[in-house]
Amino acid sequence: MAFVDSEISRQPDCWEAAARVASERADVFPRRGERVAVVGCGSSWFMAQAYAGLREAVGAGETDAFAASEFPYNRSYDRIVALTRSGTTSEVCELLRHTSAPSLAIVADDETPATELADDTVVLDFASDASVVMTSFATSAVAALRAHLGQDLTSAIVDARAAVSSRLPLDPAQVEQVTFVGQGWCVGLAHEGALKAREAATFWTESYPAMDYRHGPISIAAPNRAVWVFGEAPTGLAEQVRDTGAVFVTSDLDPLAALIEAQRFAVDLARHRGLDPDSPRNLSRSVILP
Repeated sequence: MAFVDSEISRQPDCWEAAARVASERADVFPRRGERVAVVGCGSSWFMAQAYAGLREAVGAGETDAFAASEFPYNRSYDRIVALTRSGTTSEVCELLRHTSAPSLAIVADDETPATELADDTVVLDFASDASVVMTSFATSAVAALRAHLGQDLTSAIVDARAAVSSRLPLDPAQVEQVTFVGQGWCVGLAHEGALKAREAATFWTESYPAMDYRHGPISIAAPNRAVWVFGEAPTGLAEQVRDTGAVFVTSDLDPLAALIEAQRFAVDLARHRGLDPDSPRNLSRSVILP
């Protein structure tokens, strides 16, 4: 069994632990009303997008999400939240080194450059993935941030336990392309779902805000392809997709739990293609630049 299999399966337990950490370390998380920038690279950037959408939706304060390399230093923020599993990612460390705003690093490994550079640190060591493909750290970071926003994760964790063993909605042998879409905070989840299949299986995926998908990208929908929705689908989208012959995938699970199914689908795709899901080509666990 690959590392990623156990890392996907342990996520419900990780979310419970993440909620406890959010309660125990509540003083270091963004305060209500603060103007916050959330940064990361790859999966962490997409989780930053999800948190930014959630935080603004509950009225906790203006929140922007950036790829760390694209952070606008000319803007003023009350706090920077950096998501970095390894704590060594070059762009994140560079940002923490140069920002003057109070900073919080959410990491899986303590005693790293990011933890030395940030003003405060939250360590989710129980979600430290060994696989190159990030799964449990990404969702656990969002779980901790959701809990700090005051969301009760009980039903999400129940859904996560269902998602680790549910029947997947797509057969890797029967689909040649998948587009992931979502609205609000689920746009970040859609981007992450698409990234998992690209990373693990070198598979053709795309991702868009669900409403914008109809402004061009729907042209690639066809038989043997699928559109996978996180959260609530816009009215009429299911019918439009099915009219193209593509499969329309939706779920009643909490959207973060539905991401677990997308992770499992990516791993199944990799194995169907004869690939090792723990070691994607051209990738490493942390990107450290010269």
